[in-house]
Amino acid sequence: DLHGSHISRREDVRAPISCGGVDCQRAHRKQHKKACKLRAAELKDEELYSQGLERPEGDFCPICTLPIALPVGNHSVFNSCCTKRVCYGCLVTQIKKGLRDCPFCRAPTPTDDADAPDEFMARVRARAERKDPAAINNLGEDYLHGRFGLTKDVPRAVELWTEAAELGSIQALFNLGNAYYHEGGIRYDQELAAEFYRKAAMRGHVQSRHNLGCFEGQNGDHGRALRHYMISARLGYGHSIESIGGMFRAGEATKEQYAEALRGYRDAVEETKSHERDAGMAFMKRVGPQRGQFG
Repeated sequence: DLHGSHISRREDVRAPISCGGVDCQRAHRKQHKKACKLRAAELKDEELYSQGLERPEGDFCPICTLPIALPVGNHSVFNSCCTKRVCYGCLVTQIKKGLRDCPFCRAPTPTDDADAPDEFMARVRARAERKDPAAINNLGEDYLHGRFGLTKDVPRAVELWTEAAELGSIQALFNLGNAYYHEGGIRYDQELAAEFYRKAAMRGHVQSRHNLGCFEGQNGDHGRALRHYMISARLGYGHSIESIGGMFRAGEATKEQYAEALRGYRDAVEETKSHERDAGMAFMKRVGPQRGQFG
């Protein structure tokens, strides 16, 4: 149980040095302090690399229950009525049946396309007011890009993502990491960005895991970078496979590691496939992406 594991970890912090009592601890204070810091760092690493090994619930289509291919925004649509992300396969199956209601919650879509943006925002705001973390995160993204009539406002976006993250949004943690790392964000702070990416990665956010690998690679720690890339590759992220391939060619990863990553990547990608999704992607390429298709 979680309580027990926390207790054992605190005991482990004291394990590296065996002492005879308080006098010993006082006499060797520096050694004890150094050993405790080292063990604490080891435990933090154990958590970092042992958690987030599976994709989060929000990366699965709630209708067909298959994982959505990465990046999810290129293979699914966000529905403001229920804040569920539905894959293109299920979306297009619904459209081909002549139905325009939300495939998940059956909420009606606006009958007039001209009213759709206003209806979309009204529904997102309504759910955000009810403290829906996905809606709050999405509203932050709208402020970031100045969509649906909103004035671009990065500080407001960060405020919303902070609230969404506190309410449990993994995507908001990733967005906060981006806000402190990428140009056009709130400000550059790589250490803070890495902390947000760490929190998201430990909950299964694949791009965050990959970004941590990039940071470690930039710092010259190729072993740590490879560990991150191996995880995100096994979760189906193509950029991570490319990075591992580059490391293999540079002699920083073994042939066996590269082969293992490729197998994991291919298995993960295969899990996202279906005939309905192939047809859905072909359809969406013809008509173009329709964010908020069902309002």
